[in-house]
Amino acid sequence: MSLGFSRVLPAYNEPVLNYAPGSAERNELKKTLAEMRNQQVDVPMYIGGKEVRSNDTYPLNPPHDHQHVLGHYHKGTAQHVGEAIQAALSARARWSNMPWEDRAAIFLKAADLLAGPWRARMNAATMLGQSKNAYQAEIDSACELIDFWRFNVSYMQEIYAQQPNSSKGVWNRLEQRPLEGFVFALTPFNFTAIAGNLPTAPAMMGNVAVWKPANSQIYSANIIMQILQEAGLPDGVINLVYADGPVVGDVVFGHPDFAGIHFTGSTGTFQHIWKTIGQNIQLYRSYPRIVGETGGKDFVVAHPSAPVQQLVAALSRGAFEFQGQKCSAASRAYIPQSIWPQVKAGLLADISSFSMGGTEEFSHFVNAVIDEKAYNSITAYIEKARNYPGNEILIGGGYDKSKGYFVQPTVVLTKDPKSITMEEEIFGPVLTIYVYEDADLDATLDLVNSTSPYALTGAIFARDRYAVQYMTEKLRDAAGNFYINDKPTGAVVGQQPFGGARASGTNDKAGSMINLLRWVSPRTIKETFVAPTDYRYPFLDKE
Repeated sequence: MSLGFSRVLPAYNEPVLNYAPGSAERNELKKTLAEMRNQQVDVPMYIGGKEVRSNDTYPLNPPHDHQHVLGHYHKGTAQHVGEAIQAALSARARWSNMPWEDRAAIFLKAADLLAGPWRARMNAATMLGQSKNAYQAEIDSACELIDFWRFNVSYMQEIYAQQPNSSKGVWNRLEQRPLEGFVFALTPFNFTAIAGNLPTAPAMMGNVAVWKPANSQIYSANIIMQILQEAGLPDGVINLVYADGPVVGDVVFGHPDFAGIHFTGSTGTFQHIWKTIGQNIQLYRSYPRIVGETGGKDFVVAHPSAPVQQLVAALSRGAFEFQGQKCSAASRAYIPQSIWPQVKAGLLADISSFSMGGTEEFSHFVNAVIDEKAYNSITAYIEKARNYPGNEILIGGGYDKSKGYFVQPTVVLTKDPKSITMEEEIFGPVLTIYVYEDADLDATLDLVNSTSPYALTGAIFARDRYAVQYMTEKLRDAAGNFYINDKPTGAVVGQQPFGGARASGTNDKAGSMINLLRWVSPRTIKETFVAPTDYRYPFLDKE
């Protein structure tokens, strides 16, 4: 029992290490990469705090060297999913009654472990398993996950501190109960930090969770689980399983104690999940919380006054970092005719200088896409763009999967602003550009707002402040994260809460108090110190 009002240290963003030649962090990371690449790991599921292995194992391969084996993971069945749910429910009573300060201590310790002794190992796992270069791994699997854990603790404290007013003779209180049941976390391959945040944000608020990561992220998910165990997370609070999606879904969404889903992934998958929950709504003890961040077709719009060099850098980074495999990646751009020659020259010069290869060589800006399915999808879009009337591939367009799933950074110039690569999410290193007449800015903004069903991120570039104001207002509903004179990627926890609307999700803003409020169910308590003893009110008295 807590005997004081505890306060945590103010949250702060973890400093990003630069991994420059000769730096201590670069030397440590290179050593860790070599060690992990040269050993094979046996990756179990984690159910009720126990390592669970099946007789059905699958290899873990680097996307940039798909013949190399990093280890094997144990695939689960419907029975394992059921056991994970039961383990979570068995842990719920004790975990939900644990003082928030003790829960906070676990995740603050996990943040410090990741910032210190586990940093190189986590980054190396993300580099090897997901083909992220050193910097992309650092800002994701180290800094962002650390930030999630630190800032969410701070938000948790603020939520619990919010209390109602009381009147004379009455004490009003508000308690934020965890949801009644278990939360299902379904996480993507592209951000290790998202994979770590989706099960831990609900858990921080006293919930228990069943976590299914993408198969291509299991290698680093295993490291996250090991960090949480070292930080003291009790058995059964988070249970990690590796079964097929439909198998997991049948068990989870058919269980009466299903209380909510925390999701990042494709729009189609999320819509199918929502439909399934709706069809099963009569089964559940309570109405499940549905929180999801899905796809994007993210834009960059330049005004004729745009600073060209800044615009070019934003396109080069925003479209091609991590091979465009970010839901926030710049995928379509609208450039005015007056500055297009300079933008084109700068962009082609940048891309020509990119080096592509495995993540173990730090000089490579571009690495491999995540797997063969993604490779086939991205290259199919490139071929459709190549064969579409009015399109021109300015640079790139090549691909090779003999050693790794490598796709060249590709820029498509289109005369049709409604062509397929301007409308559909590709999730790869493909940027399509439409050049508009300077006088057609207003019509172009209407195109930006109506071309895609998504509304995740977007950016505008302009020096003219009237133009900034006008474009910002005109595109109010087009993006949940909006950037002025910056690329549309790189949201920082505590600074730019992340999420989009329309087909991009529920916009519950990961990295903010808004998200944590989705994982609690408030109870208002009114205590009257001296209660009335007579039902009669004074107005009932006769004259």
